[in-house]
Amino acid sequence: MEERMLFALMVFSSLAVLAETIAQKHAIEIYSLHVDCKVTSRFAHTVITSKIVNRANESREATFEVELPKTAFITNFSMSIDGKVYPGIIKEKASAQKEYDTAVSRGQSAGLVKITGRKLEQFHVSVSIAAASKVTFELTYEELLKRQLGKFELLIKVRPKQLVKHFQIDVHIFEPQGIRFLETDSTFMTNELTKALTKVQNETKAHILFKPTVDQQKINPELDETLLNGDFVVRYDVKRGATAGDIQIVNGYFVHYFAPREMPVFPKNVIFVIDRSGSMAGRKIEQTRDALLKILQDLRPEDHFSFITFNSKVAEWKSSLLQATAENVASAAGFVQTLSASGGTDINRALLTAVSVLDKAERLPERSVSMIILLTDGQPTSGESNVEVIQENIQKAVNGKYALFCLGFGFDVSYKFLEKMALSNGGIARRIYENADAALQLQGFYQEVATPILMKIEMQYPENAVEGLTKNNFKLFFEGSEIIVAGKIINELDLLPVEIKAQSHASDLTLKEEANVKEKEQVFQNQSYIFGNFIERLWAYLTIQQLLEKSISAQEEDQKTLEVQALELSLRYSFVTPLTSMVVTKPADQQQTELANKPTEADNEKPRIFPVGASVKKLRHFGSTSEDDLDAYRLRSGSPSVARLREKMRPQPLANEYPQLLLQLPKQNETICLNTDGKARPSVHLLSDPEQGLTVTGKLGDRTNHFVQFEINYVNPPVQIHVSTDEIVLRHNNESTWLPWTESATSTVQGLRVSVEKGRSITASLSDTVTVKISFVKFPDDFLGLYFLNTNRFSDKVSGVLGQFYSKAQFESNSNINQRADERLLSVSGSEHRVTRQYKKDYRLESTSDPVSCWSIDVTP
Repeated sequence: MEERMLFALMVFSSLAVLAETIAQKHAIEIYSLHVDCKVTSRFAHTVITSKIVNRANESREATFEVELPKTAFITNFSMSIDGKVYPGIIKEKASAQKEYDTAVSRGQSAGLVKITGRKLEQFHVSVSIAAASKVTFELTYEELLKRQLGKFELLIKVRPKQLVKHFQIDVHIFEPQGIRFLETDSTFMTNELTKALTKVQNETKAHILFKPTVDQQKINPELDETLLNGDFVVRYDVKRGATAGDIQIVNGYFVHYFAPREMPVFPKNVIFVIDRSGSMAGRKIEQTRDALLKILQDLRPEDHFSFITFNSKVAEWKSSLLQATAENVASAAGFVQTLSASGGTDINRALLTAVSVLDKAERLPERSVSMIILLTDGQPTSGESNVEVIQENIQKAVNGKYALFCLGFGFDVSYKFLEKMALSNGGIARRIYENADAALQLQGFYQEVATPILMKIEMQYPENAVEGLTKNNFKLFFEGSEIIVAGKIINELDLLPVEIKAQSHASDLTLKEEANVKEKEQVFQNQSYIFGNFIERLWAYLTIQQLLEKSISAQEEDQKTLEVQALELSLRYSFVTPLTSMVVTKPADQQQTELANKPTEADNEKPRIFPVGASVKKLRHFGSTSEDDLDAYRLRSGSPSVARLREKMRPQPLANEYPQLLLQLPKQNETICLNTDGKARPSVHLLSDPEQGLTVTGKLGDRTNHFVQFEINYVNPPVQIHVSTDEIVLRHNNESTWLPWTESATSTVQGLRVSVEKGRSITASLSDTVTVKISFVKFPDDFLGLYFLNTNRFSDKVSGVLGQFYSKAQFESNSNINQRADERLLSVSGSEHRVTRQYKKDYRLESTSDPVSCWSIDVTP
């Protein structure tokens, strides 16, 4: 939830047919694109306006896509078509659902917003516009910027995909404390584009304008291709004195910013709890080693530290914490370099061991901060596997004494599990993305928590004069961050007093400040370009965020109360939050409504209906139970509330069968469900790519019309992988290695890593090569499900029953054929196939997963 703040934009038009001339190519033309951002005391209000014209002689589809920060709340959206405005209306989620009971994808009711990256989510809407007609899209969102590592950052991702006649990014910043530094940066800036950038700054205000002409946007004068493809960044920080912070007041609401400077850092007592189970093998454990080696160098001499590693067993590096002397750090570096991965995942015992080590620690600095940093990439599979029991065990053991930070590596972790555990124990959760910079992500997180300078902070205000106070007690404060408290003044006051109590490394602190209400109100008078009620909206935004965060670790009854409060504020201030939806209405001749829901970080991973840790025996009886029985089980197991589960379950289409094969079309947000009649053949040639040096064949079962065997062949290294429902065999240089399905394991041959997740899947990965993944599905009959990751690495020479779709599949334009919305024409290798929209079970996830919406096609081998 606590991401570095950024603003991102991606607006482009998708053409219905491939045109032959430049005029036809840009028949859908973005002739105006404005980004207007006003930042007042960290609270940002952004309006994106895109004006599009259809220059074709027939109707075309115009698409509006904007990437915005995950921490932002959409507050308004509208479309104006031929002078008629179609507004978005924000409603309570269940009420909005009644207006939207079609177009369900993956069992979710969201149609317009999805997570697209570490810090971004994408707003997307399409509308058909008539020949020679215009449409104006306008999206507004708001966000409270969070200070991290000493700065605020606005990142605007610019990708219009065509030259835009009127293009403009306009950023106004007003910081009454004073602007300490301000800088701009860009990944696409050239000397010519620099001429289009102006920056004006005084003591408290800044104005940044980027307004390139069409000629300045061009890659070269001869081509109508745009340079505007990348990041536009604004970074700044504010001035601070050695006081109790800065208080600002507008229309009876106040906000208090507190970020002390030049204070001594607390010594840290930190235990790194590192997952070394089989799924961490290869790149993940290598990146973890790299990050830990760097982190060791950043330890201060007065810090104490240790390591606990775990798979199905828990191992302590040392029996107690060691001081970060040069000798001990060198010894730890040697240990880190030996880390390898295999086996299961016993998170419960690993964390309990870490708490025990801190409980027994002796000769630690009297004033110091103790913390546990957990890094894991999977579910608890060894020891205690019920996540609710683990959460209770850890909270009882920690008992408020230490801070627990949970880092989830990749997308196989249950982020909700880690988030609840962290928030219940004074820490935060963060996802580490499986990219080349994963080691830098780990180091970056450590840097954020490496310098605690205050603990047990209490921000006190007069009880009889203030109401609606946001969180005002904080366990830790880290250098480079900022504490923000907001509230409403309910009585006539000349002075608003504040008192801050905290513990520093040197002593107990008491800081006092008094704000002159009339003087503070005067600061924001006559600021014509600043939206006037920003502190009230900031207060509402912060309150909603904190209520939702608090509900994660609350008991069920308290959770409902907190969500009701957050919902009421979301509706009052028109915020699209996880509790509300925005109904987007379109012209009557098109699909008339879509919903914009707010995704969460947990939506960024594999959906699960049943809680982690529920055994197969517990699940099998649900085939004949009622929805009420299912709800009762979920409640006992610590799953989401009945109301939310029913809400999610109602719109889901039925999916009673699995497809033989599933694939995601490259560069297209479309899924194909593929079936082939291959029983008459000993094997089906599924895929070959000579440039990748990869071939995959499969065999259908005698009793089931699904694949029960796959053969994966690599050229370099020369390895054959035989995968069946009974066994996994690796063959290399006339030697064979057997890997059972009954336990997690990893084997690496000349850079080719083969990892088995117990009873669930096998993954084969090789640098710069597509990743092959096979799921083991046990319901109703045992079979195997094949799919690929990193499919952009396939060459244009890829072939085979499955492979041809990665190079030669293209949906045809439906403008000239009469077909239903659930039918389309798909061209594959020169042949046309009429495909239908269906819902199937998704073997890429789990056997009890939500259905997948896909285009179904039958092919002959």
